[in-house]
Amino acid sequence: MGILSRLFSNKKAKAPEVKDRDPLNIQIGDIVTYDLADYEVVGKITYRDHGYEWFAYQLLEGRSTIWLSAEMDDELELGIYRTIKLPVSHPFPDKLAFEGTTYFKDEQGEARVVGEGRSKAVNGQAIPYADYISEDETRYMSVEAWGSDIEVSLGYDIEAYEIKIIAGSK
Repeated sequence: MGILSRLFSNKKAKAPEVKDRDPLNIQIGDIVTYDLADYEVVGKITYRDHGYEWFAYQLLEGRSTIWLSAEMDDELELGIYRTIKLPVSHPFPDKLAFEGTTYFKDEQGEARVVGEGRSKAVNGQAIPYADYISEDETRYMSVEAWGSDIEVSLGYDIEAYEIKIIAGSK
């Protein structure tokens, strides 16, 4: 087919298909609606530890940042986390206290991470982590050692129906 034939062809180019989104395949540029706010997905971290995989999505709305965690254990587990200021050192202690609540270490390990978007700088690192749970099992604390920086986040469970995902990319 010649160049003129291609230019004046009646064939329309097919638009790429957008894949349906679920909490395990959210992409950079997608929009996640949660608690009456629309957040843009600006970062994604995939964690892998001994064959187990989970995700953390950095969600931005104005100047507000939250993290959506997603993992498939026996069933889909979702959580919303916010970074807090709490001095913690490595090795991580067996329990932590914050605002009158004590959190007990539930698990720990070291995960290899793949970062995308704003999180791409962490790509390939091995991150020591520990997960904590409150005594009433309604609140969670995540602690991660990013080099010499230790990041602490406080979170809680949500259900899949509480979020809506709008694909912003292919």
